[in-house]
Amino acid sequence: MLDIQNNIYTEEYLSFINKKDFPCVAAKTALTWQQLHCLVVDHLACPKDDAAILDFIYEFVDTYRQSDKLYHSAAVIFKGPEAPNEALFEELFWQRMQSLSNLDAQRYGYDRRVVADPNSPDFSFSLKEEAFFVIGLHPGSSRPARRFSYPTLVFNAHAQFEQIRNNGRYDNLRNTIRTRDVAYSGSINPMLQDFGEASEAYQYTGKVYDQAWKCPFLSQHESVNHHSAA
Repeated sequence: MLDIQNNIYTEEYLSFINKKDFPCVAAKTALTWQQLHCLVVDHLACPKDDAAILDFIYEFVDTYRQSDKLYHSAAVIFKGPEAPNEALFEELFWQRMQSLSNLDAQRYGYDRRVVADPNSPDFSFSLKEEAFFVIGLHPGSSRPARRFSYPTLVFNAHAQFEQIRNNGRYDNLRNTIRTRDVAYSGSINPMLQDFGEASEAYQYTGKVYDQAWKCPFLSQHESVNHHSAA
């Protein structure tokens, strides 16, 4: 019964991505190529599933690194809270991110290709020394493209965006997604910035921030020496 229930959450997420006018063509490609991985857990506020989430992401990292294809994505779908507003989702989002990062710091360093400081324009979230651009979805989001029925954290490997950029396809992909999002949402996302222009932390939850906002995330990776035996 549990697997059947979890499949219902997963199928709803896949249907959400598969909607004809859903703006993110990269997510659609991941779905088409069967490279969109899903994990269903309980409540966004509860740490009891953090170890399972890490195992899921670590396995995803291994799969992604061994693949010669682009457009891999991993979604962690939470059964609750059922109707968070943006403030609650933001608070719980960073709680989970901090907890996952703290656990990761016990085993791995931070991806050296990015910066751990969320105030830096070169910031990206890191697990298993792999940088991620993380997208938060929830039913109370002000952005229609982020308005999924359940709180969800979507992990997209940062390196694949750099590879797309190196292939000369990034600008076209970005512009296509932004044009589709305007059509889908009625306006451009005010938090959109290109990597290196402003911290991508502003984009994670889908909430609109002003310049006074300070990201609550603080990496503990530098306090642990993972290379002492090297």
